[in-house]
Amino acid sequence: MNETILTPVLDWLDLAGVAIFALTGALVAAKEKQTLVTLVFFALITGVGGGSIRDLLIGAPVFWITDGWVAVVCLAVALFAWFTPTCWWEGRFLSIADGLGLAAYAVLGSAKALEYGVPVVPAILMGVITGTAGGIIRDVLAGRPSILMRPELYVTAAALSASLTVLGSMIDLERWWVWIAATVAGFGLRLAAIHWNLGLPSYGEREAGSDQAPG
Repeated sequence: MNETILTPVLDWLDLAGVAIFALTGALVAAKEKQTLVTLVFFALITGVGGGSIRDLLIGAPVFWITDGWVAVVCLAVALFAWFTPTCWWEGRFLSIADGLGLAAYAVLGSAKALEYGVPVVPAILMGVITGTAGGIIRDVLAGRPSILMRPELYVTAAALSASLTVLGSMIDLERWWVWIAATVAGFGLRLAAIHWNLGLPSYGEREAGSDQAPG
């Protein structure tokens, strides 16, 4: 892809990621029967949280400060959630939407970090931070147990998407295809974790295993 159009493309992807995460934030507030102002706040903080941290760390202009459309998107999403019944969002919709935002935003975070000259390993970490920080902030503010405190695969899915993005860049593959494949891979892993309750072994399980091992 021509380098002169890469950053605008990433900006559009940023807006798409913001919209997905903003919806999850607004829906959390809606399920808690909060006011419209709270819905807007949760939409904004969830939508821009990860991207703001990423931009501050890589030395980029904070995207939602320089792009007036971001706040508009968050407001529109909050209004959409406000005027729709919560029964539309029952079941696993919130987790699935969050998983899509997680994967897409992890890809975006790593791609943008690489664009700003960040080395390989930090670029992967920027993808993980971009994909996970907004949801973590949302859960903490809502008083919900953070996904980080459960063994269910979440950060791992973001790390998969971010790693594939960086790997594709290193071997000079077509970026569009890399971004699509990385998003699908991370989203697929997150869906599998939701459906089959997949998780990594906890520290307590490791200790129990070592206690039972022949000595």
